Amino acid sequence: MDEVISIEVKNLVKKYGDFEAVKDISFDVKKGEIFAFLGPNGAGKTTTVKILTGLLKPSSGEVSVLGMNVSRDIDKIKSKIGFVPDQPYVYPYLTAFEYMRMIGDVYKVPVEKQQKMIPEMFEMFELDGRSSEIIDSFSHGMKQKLVISGVLLHAPEIMFLDEPLVGLDPRSAKLVKDIFAKLARNGTTIFMCTHVLDIAQKLSDRICIINGGKILALDTFENLQKRVDSQSDLESVYLDITEGVS
Repeated sequence: MDEVISIEVKNLVKKYGDFEAVKDISFDVKKGEIFAFLGPNGAGKTTTVKILTGLLKPSSGEVSVLGMNVSRDIDKIKSKIGFVPDQPYVYPYLTAFEYMRMIGDVYKVPVEKQQKMIPEMFEMFELDGRSSEIIDSFSHGMKQKLVISGVLLHAPEIMFLDEPLVGLDPRSAKLVKDIFAKLARNGTTIFMCTHVLDIAQKLSDRICIINGGKILALDTFENLQKRVDSQSDLESVYLDITEGVS
């Protein structure tokens, strides 16, 4: 049985004037895969994610998400994906409950499902005692948990994660990692950018390392170890692959 491809990128280029942020990269991500997209600051990660989620237009190349062209079908794509940014952008003067209801309504989640899931999410992330408070009073970590709850509410087929564990306490971080692993087992595709290499090593099926707008490596962790002839952890393998690259 052929594997289903959730994301396909062919010869992607993104230029800002004369500066080429992404340089002719190609890769695909399979359905139900946890795909770690790694690289130093300025490597081209955020630019790539913004193109995949329709926030930026590519200069050239082809990008498809769930079999749809990002340039032509972005409205359809957005209804089927979720995005957790590194900074939790939320409406500060809504209450947590109002925010969740808004997300549910925007993504056309049936009211009955919202009524069941929203209290469950608040309890799971220990926000149930704060659901009637305005979000502006929340800490960074609480806002991050709220954003993750909103994404989980509408059950996207692909989740794009940019440093999803920033600001979370250890218990919440463990909970979120377990949720992502379970979602992937059930067919949700996870595209994750993170600087926490231990998370990428433990969770991901494949690892893509990008620097200077170019892909330096794309493989399983075990095969990346073989490539650099090392049994070290991902941090050492990553540093070996990126050493001297600018």
